[in-house]
Amino acid sequence: MGETKKCALVTGGSRGIGRAICIQLAKDADYHILINYNSNVEAAQETLERVHEVGGSAELLPFNVVDAEAVKTTLDTWQENNKEAIIEVIVNNAGIAKDGLFMWMKPEDWSSVLNTSLKGFFNVTNHLIQKLLVNRYGRIINMVSVSGLKGTSGQVNYSAAKGGLISATKALAQEVAKRNVTVNAIAPGFIKTDMTSEMDEKELKKMIPVNRFGEAEEVAHLVSFLISKKASYITGEVIGINGGIYS
Repeated sequence: MGETKKCALVTGGSRGIGRAICIQLAKDADYHILINYNSNVEAAQETLERVHEVGGSAELLPFNVVDAEAVKTTLDTWQENNKEAIIEVIVNNAGIAKDGLFMWMKPEDWSSVLNTSLKGFFNVTNHLIQKLLVNRYGRIINMVSVSGLKGTSGQVNYSAAKGGLISATKALAQEVAKRNVTVNAIAPGFIKTDMTSEMDEKELKKMIPVNRFGEAEEVAHLVSFLISKKASYITGEVIGINGGIYS
């Protein structure tokens, strides 16, 4: 019997905030990082290299979080090949935005955005949670958004998806707290990533009290804290990281 290999799974870990989280956890924690991605192999490979550069251990775990069968098969196969490993940390970061006015919104723009955030959360977390409960320790982090708290015009689908995930966070936290499993949500405001690259930063930062967009690394530090032992008494929370935009 080898030593148990403790792992952290980050969905949508190939770019943006997901990538920053993978790198930060590799620096701060002893976890073996499972970098999940859907289609961008090159970006995922780059994240893997960056994790190795900072001395972390990691591997790529490709699957589409929306596809329940793929999630199950991939995770079961991985577990079969890594019998001594346990996933202790789940960061549900995979998400997409398809913005547009509600009146013109196509059904697929509604369902794909909701499915990635909500079904993705269900598929991954539901499949893994029993092990966390049996192990009596775990950390679940759901990446949400300021849009899920206050609603954003042009993002009815995204706001609905993230709002749903916020409520799911609060409910699940209550169910699993006795087993030392915490469930928290992180709600970023405007963070410099591919997702916000098309936005007019100069105009938008006037709305932000600290007068700038945030860095993906700043979000990653918060994740790093919440998955640590230091955060054992924090659960069911939605923590904003938005430069004061929602104050």
